[in-house]
Amino acid sequence: MKNILFAPGLVLAAMPLAAAPAIAQATPPAASETARELAAMRAEMARMAARIETLEAELAAAGDAPAAVPADDAPAAADPANAQAEGVSGGAPAGRGGTTIRWKGAPVIEGEGGWSFKPRGRLQIDAGTIAAPAATGAEDGFGSEIRRARLGVEGDIPGGFGYKFELDFAGGEVEIADAIATYGDGGLTVSAGQHNTFQGLEELTSSRFISTMERAAFTDAFGFERRVGLSAQYAADGWLVQAGVFGDNADDLSNRNWSVDGRLVAMPELGGAQLHLGGSLHYAEYESGTTLRYRQRPFVHFTDTRFIDTGRFAAGSELGMGLEAAAIAGPFHAAAEGFWQKVDRPGALADPTFFGGYAEVGLFLTRGDTRGYKRGVFDRVKPASPVGEGGFGAIQVNLRYDRLDLSEAAIVGGTQDGYALSLVWTPTDHTRLMANYGRMEYRGAAIPAAGGERSYGVDAFGVRAQIDF
Repeated sequence: MKNILFAPGLVLAAMPLAAAPAIAQATPPAASETARELAAMRAEMARMAARIETLEAELAAAGDAPAAVPADDAPAAADPANAQAEGVSGGAPAGRGGTTIRWKGAPVIEGEGGWSFKPRGRLQIDAGTIAAPAATGAEDGFGSEIRRARLGVEGDIPGGFGYKFELDFAGGEVEIADAIATYGDGGLTVSAGQHNTFQGLEELTSSRFISTMERAAFTDAFGFERRVGLSAQYAADGWLVQAGVFGDNADDLSNRNWSVDGRLVAMPELGGAQLHLGGSLHYAEYESGTTLRYRQRPFVHFTDTRFIDTGRFAAGSELGMGLEAAAIAGPFHAAAEGFWQKVDRPGALADPTFFGGYAEVGLFLTRGDTRGYKRGVFDRVKPASPVGEGGFGAIQVNLRYDRLDLSEAAIVGGTQDGYALSLVWTPTDHTRLMANYGRMEYRGAAIPAAGGERSYGVDAFGVRAQIDF
């Protein structure tokens, strides 16, 4: 291209030089002044031609050298993981001035000094049916709902600080799910704000990763929920210690209710299997005049019918104790928990101790898949052969027995024995489809059937579509 641009100049320079001899021969001595002017022009043209050749050589040399880039525009050092996320092998992540962007279900923006920012969210859509004895008059049949619709952000701040904030828009209302400020140093993490208390494996495992559509019955019945508080946890090699002081849920403040919660977990690996052994304690003190109510839905959330219910009763405090165990070995996993909730009632009233627990086994039917586990809870399943990469995703089948006993010390809330089967398809890391069937057997049910009968069975079937980032 450069030769093409300079060729016209060289041609124009050569034209007067070629014509000069003819002009000199035809010019008489009186025109010697004209000859001198032509000679000056020839000299000037020669200098121009030499300059053009010099510029052409300089431009040719510049074209072979890398272009200079201002310091602020220079790319960060190549990160193979980031390059893969951007779809470019061996390339550098997008960014300016040390800022990088990588993909982890959503863009993670990381800046100099330890700053990071990541949007997060989940959407769970449920539908299904409930079949109860007609004589109960209970509302059953088809139901559906948006179970969870959460949006939020999380990230890091220089100095070891972090944050997480998430809102839930399900049910036509906006509620705070998490609102946490954290500080971390090595294995220690201190958290302040609304977050989970430490009441067992099932409760602390995210709803994105549980093996049935709803958690074990006792977790809802005993009022496990996020609360505003200050907590600390320390994770060492194979151990996890968690403890905190909490008020109430953000939507229920302000009051004088408070609780202390703690959990200890051992996480050893044995012969390639991940083991989990833990225990938890919960103590809550309630302000004068407080009443409690323990109850639970029949295996699905899209109904407000509860066949097991204590009704409201006065309470001054409660003491909870839990035991938990789990194992993961390749495609197989097993888990079990038991939780005892003792309530201190005012005056001479007897103090009941209620019980809830479950036992579960699960198996992946697809080769190479296993249940995720991280820092004392079940974690994300990452299919070995996901959809979109030539695979079918991960398929898992689970069996569960779930018991809840709310009858004790003159309080007759009933007992529920649940038998559940779930089929979980995980096409990709961040998508999930579930189908659950549950059979609940009740004794002392809160809703009587014909003739006052309170022992009967209820069937529930549900499906869920889920996406998270």
